[in-house]
Amino acid sequence: MKKNLILVIMVSLFLLTFIFSPTTALARAESEIDLTCKSACLVDYSSSTMLYGHNPKEHLPIASMVKMMTILLTLEEFDKGALTEDTMITTSENASGMGGSQVFIDPYVEYSAGDMLKSVVMASANDASVALAEHISGSEKAFVAKMNEKAKELGMNDTYYVNCTGLPAPEQYSCALDCAIVLKEVAEHELYHKYSTIWMDELVHPSGRKTELVNTNRLIRYYEGCDGGKTGSTNEAGCCLSASAKRNNMRLISVVIGANNSQTRFNECTKLFNYGFANFESKNIVDSSLPVMNLAVNKGKVDNVDVYAKDNYSVVVKKGDKSGLDVTYENPKTIKAPVKQNEIVGKAIVSNNGTVVKEIDLIVKNDIEGLSLKDCFDKILVNW
Repeated sequence: MKKNLILVIMVSLFLLTFIFSPTTALARAESEIDLTCKSACLVDYSSSTMLYGHNPKEHLPIASMVKMMTILLTLEEFDKGALTEDTMITTSENASGMGGSQVFIDPYVEYSAGDMLKSVVMASANDASVALAEHISGSEKAFVAKMNEKAKELGMNDTYYVNCTGLPAPEQYSCALDCAIVLKEVAEHELYHKYSTIWMDELVHPSGRKTELVNTNRLIRYYEGCDGGKTGSTNEAGCCLSASAKRNNMRLISVVIGANNSQTRFNECTKLFNYGFANFESKNIVDSSLPVMNLAVNKGKVDNVDVYAKDNYSVVVKKGDKSGLDVTYENPKTIKAPVKQNEIVGKAIVSNNGTVVKEIDLIVKNDIEGLSLKDCFDKILVNW
């Protein structure tokens, strides 16, 4: 690739200073929201910016919110093709004997993976969680090892899992910010939203008996835009909730840990959402659906090609605040054919006051064929 020429395009955008200095933002947010829970946070889904934090990294029991990681690992099995909704799972006596919230599965019979996942997502079923864990990893213990590996991979440094259900265990803990991280990962899966948005359903057992399923997350029915989340409740953890809601082009994640009662967790999660949607908006800085420039093609069957950002990049901004953000595009003067679809041909560099905050690859979206000898000869004749 020839020596790069940096094409500087100044983009006039609004950006909050607090995005790059979160301590200041959180101090201001603390005085604006009145909460009684032990820990909480509000996070912008697209940028992962924390808009509010109250003891967001404090190690606490989180009850059934542990199941968000169980759900995530199960969804990844669907992604890999190891599971389909019709895959039959043989239950064990161990799984069927789980206490707490359950859907009363029978031992030594087959249920579909779709029904087991739905039971966990909607009804927070401990028995279905263990059935999935045993099917995926052979045992709950082996599955929990995968849960901790995944937590480390995601940067959840304040989380340690002991079981896949959230049933009380002295060594098990997490924090509000880590709960937001795992919910963000789960919310990226379309299959999750297929079940998380159902208010009422039923599980039909192989014997023909039925168990009614009611979504434990009331906000999916009573809060506009809420389409997912996970409740949790034990004497040790108190009442907990992590939830996701989307309005217009902004999705927020709110987490409440250690509320005094069930209604309080829903009220305080609602307060967080209301604060976020009232005071912030999402700005799309780099749009992967639009070409950022058009470059000449050397020795190609086309003379020019549009160049696109590989990924979108958004930031959340405080309504009314003004600050500058620079986007520069680093590209060669020309692209030399042949070029493969999605081949990287440069970078978009997002910076704030000279500090680089994001680099995004620039690509071409189609193959560009090189000129053959006949093409070259024909081109010479045409030009002549």
